[in-house]
Amino acid sequence: MPVPYCNPVYDGYLADPFVLRTAEGYVAIGTGGVVDGRAFEVLTSPDLVHWAPAGGALEPLPREQGTDYWAPEIAEHDGRWWLYYSIGTGDVGHHLRVAVSDKATGPYEDCGVDLTPHERFAIDPHPFLDGDGTRYLFYARDVLEGDRVGTMLAVDVLQSMTALARSPRTILRPSGDWQLFRRDREMYGQVYDWHTLEGPFVRERHGRYWCFYSGGSWETDGYGVATAVADHPLGPWSEPPDAPPLLATVPGKVLGPGHNSVVTTHEGRDVLVYHAWDRDLTARRMCIDPIVWTPDGPTVDGPSWQPRKL
Repeated sequence: MPVPYCNPVYDGYLADPFVLRTAEGYVAIGTGGVVDGRAFEVLTSPDLVHWAPAGGALEPLPREQGTDYWAPEIAEHDGRWWLYYSIGTGDVGHHLRVAVSDKATGPYEDCGVDLTPHERFAIDPHPFLDGDGTRYLFYARDVLEGDRVGTMLAVDVLQSMTALARSPRTILRPSGDWQLFRRDREMYGQVYDWHTLEGPFVRERHGRYWCFYSGGSWETDGYGVATAVADHPLGPWSEPPDAPPLLATVPGKVLGPGHNSVVTTHEGRDVLVYHAWDRDLTARRMCIDPIVWTPDGPTVDGPSWQPRKL
């Protein structure tokens, strides 16, 4: 039976929302404050619309590792739950790590591994299990070479839940002015017109792989969601020509929609989960809208702000 909803579906602060389907319903986790002394707030829901707090997820690391915990995602393997996230301080020194728990809602304990010691800056890990059993970790990293310098999308093979092959490859570089984060940004001792692609999330549909990603500045209403497509998780990846963004600001209604995940409901329908700013740009809150898959890729009738049915 269709469930009525109206965005945002959770009034609290929950940026970079990731939603996982479980036997009991759904679990959401995202970037936010500390809850019960743990990083990352956890929510549970029976229907993707009505959410209840379920505590904090991650036992904190020593402060010298960093103070800011960003963009968690969860994957299940062999009856345990693995939480991938980044830690750093502000825009400096972020690396990817993984924690483990016996329950999807946690609490999670860090496994003691820096997955990306070779990267100058790495955020937004997305674990992806392919149909042939190979696991990949998509993420965003800083690259200083090319016509458009900035944060770009990369992928590496997960040899185990706690180890990468350390053969990362860039899969998508900035290609448009809408992906500009900030002009004349001081980074790594230089000044750049800095571009940003981040928040990768991959789904295989109709025999092809689709990577949802966010571009631009998360701090402004220029933020949005677009897609790239490939025939294999390692690429090559390309952006559909002349395709409009899946999500973009609707002036006066929805500001800066982005950093999405995709959850397949118990009824088999894919739903885009994303955040958007409130009108005063003080909080990013969780929103949802259904995906319709076509032979040309995903479409979303959103971002929405009026009552609908899921």
